[in-house]
Amino acid sequence: MNSGGARAEAADGPPVAPAADLAGGGRRTRETRRYGRLRPGDRVAVVAPSGPVDPVRLEAGRAVLRRLGLDPVVGKHTLDLVNLGSLGTVRNDWHRLAGSDADRAADLQEAWCDPEIRAVVCARGGYGATRVLDRLDWTALADATEASLAAGRGPKILHGCSDVTALHAAFGARLGVTTSFGPMPAGVIADLSPAVEQDMPDERLHGLRAALFGGPVALPGTHALRPGRAEGPLTGGTLSLLTALLGTPYAPPPAAGHVVFLEDVTEAPYRIDRMLVQLLQAGWFDGAAGIALGSWRDCGDPAELDSVFAARLGPLGVPILAGVPAGHGPHQRTLELGAPALLDTGALDLGVPDVGALTLPALPGGAR
Repeated sequence: MNSGGARAEAADGPPVAPAADLAGGGRRTRETRRYGRLRPGDRVAVVAPSGPVDPVRLEAGRAVLRRLGLDPVVGKHTLDLVNLGSLGTVRNDWHRLAGSDADRAADLQEAWCDPEIRAVVCARGGYGATRVLDRLDWTALADATEASLAAGRGPKILHGCSDVTALHAAFGARLGVTTSFGPMPAGVIADLSPAVEQDMPDERLHGLRAALFGGPVALPGTHALRPGRAEGPLTGGTLSLLTALLGTPYAPPPAAGHVVFLEDVTEAPYRIDRMLVQLLQAGWFDGAAGIALGSWRDCGDPAELDSVFAARLGPLGVPILAGVPAGHGPHQRTLELGAPALLDTGALDLGVPDVGALTLPALPGGAR
């Protein structure tokens, strides 16, 4: 197993030479381009590629987006409901999706290809995003991406988290764009209404603004499992989705030279261990520069999780920062996947809290 990566420094070793760029999971024919920052008045499309959406929470989330100066429009199938296996009568005691695979894919593709739309915001996660990947016209999506670049605003934004990790991986690899991993309108964004209405300070709201409109993003960790410093493009997302994509045409490219962000929800420690082993055995972590661990909500004893992460990821020989406030839970912050990232455990290895951080610098020249 190879360890190290782009400009990675473990506390007990010298910098490691940059890893070779490895292909995987789609076309990566050019340098990844950072998405264009939003401006007040921009129209954004809210779509539901995964689970069913609560209309009340969706409207609360849209209200927050309006207060941020955006014009949110909703995909035509966002409030549809179907069960997993058929399009007949919907049973509420069966798992549900926000419409058929074809309809969910159509809403997503229509929004991405609409030149009036500056960001595609996923309403919520759940389950279902992997099922739309085969339904998307990737040539049309690539053409729309190039048209957006030609218009001078940069690529548009794909925003969401959790199950949306499947889309982040595929869009990043196949379209060569960065994407935004963060809270969603029918999720945590809906809970930001008091903060935005009363102009109250809120780190989640501040982080969302910085990621979407422009500005540096710094997420403090709580403790280091392995101290050090690393730099490289940010990759990763929700662990169970990254694992589910292995062996498919949409598998995330290997993490060589990257800072890896991982999080998940309601997964027992043994399942997390099993998924990490699968990624390790697949060689996905080979050459990674560093690891940032986000929230692990309802994933068992935090001490047991730390033990699992140290045992599985420690042998990579790279810095590991835990307690980064991103992922599931009420404290979600926003990360730009694919963007340059700096992981520095700072003095956390000396027992000083809230010093180490995962930092994403702003685009040169400020907001765009």
